[in-house]
Amino acid sequence: MNLDELRQRIDQLDEQLVGLLRERAKLAAQIGHSKQGEQAAVYDVAREAQILRRLAEFDASPLSADALGHIYREILAACRNIQQLLKVAYLGPEHTFTHLAARGQFGGSTMLLPVTSISDVFRVVQKGQADFGVVPIENSTGGVVPETLDCFLDSHLLISGELYVPVHLFVVANCPLEEVTTLYSHPQPLAQSREWLQQNLPGVPVESVTSTAAAAQQAAQDPTGAAIATELAAQAYGLEILAENIEDEPANRTRFFVIGTRDAQATGQDKTSIVFTTSHRAGALATTLEPLAAHDINMTFIQSRPARGRLWEYVFFVDFEGHRSDPNVQQALDDLGGQCPLLQVLGSYPAAD
Repeated sequence: MNLDELRQRIDQLDEQLVGLLRERAKLAAQIGHSKQGEQAAVYDVAREAQILRRLAEFDASPLSADALGHIYREILAACRNIQQLLKVAYLGPEHTFTHLAARGQFGGSTMLLPVTSISDVFRVVQKGQADFGVVPIENSTGGVVPETLDCFLDSHLLISGELYVPVHLFVVANCPLEEVTTLYSHPQPLAQSREWLQQNLPGVPVESVTSTAAAAQQAAQDPTGAAIATELAAQAYGLEILAENIEDEPANRTRFFVIGTRDAQATGQDKTSIVFTTSHRAGALATTLEPLAAHDINMTFIQSRPARGRLWEYVFFVDFEGHRSDPNVQQALDDLGGQCPLLQVLGSYPAAD
């Protein structure tokens, strides 16, 4: 086929795609009516995870699996919005990695509400001013986010989902690299790109800011200033990309939690998060974790935090594979509850990995 014929064929396919999307949207509207009658949640985390996992099994080449996933997340969001326009709070401002996470999880057509702190994300969702929140929990090189863990101790919100966002860092500015006299950066991306900075911007003073977006904004106002920021922030503030993927660890990524008033149904590929305290005695932690091994449960994360008001005592946050409705997980939780002064299930949710 020649070029005109190829374009005509694409036009025909686009017409078919629109027709199929219209049919899908009508079905989504019917599902929304059914959910209202059953008082079911509009955002069904488990169902959407199952759809995306099923699509990942299809061969869409030359489209990549990631590209197909991005397309379908937007389709899911558009169909979900027919039922109800969700409000999702996230640690702002716009054009940060948390903004990318929220948009990637819920779609660009969702109403995304930036707030100024992680505790504000919890507060807004608890007050019903947002349906869900998105908060960072750990970075593969920078470690855990203590504020997120601490907020769970003061909240009754549950983890509804998790996602991972690759961390790709860019040096952006409105001047050549050799003319940069000030570098604006949030402390985390600065720490994640020290090797590149030592080799390419040695001795350049660094000014700490509150986010990668704030760094880009400062660089846009400084003729010889540069920022470590996201590609999205560079576009938003009209900055040139001087260097890309400057992170020291190519596999660097950040894990995020979706928080809400309920957790997710079991999908068969799930995680559960808990927080507990132990007796203040030698070997207490090892003894406490024995039920996980006894019931063949794989622990994927453990982190301690100081117990408030009790010197040298700690609370422990643990993630493990399985859903709290699974029989072996139920048995393990029963055993843990019998020996822990405090045990709180923070939620079960589809595993992102």
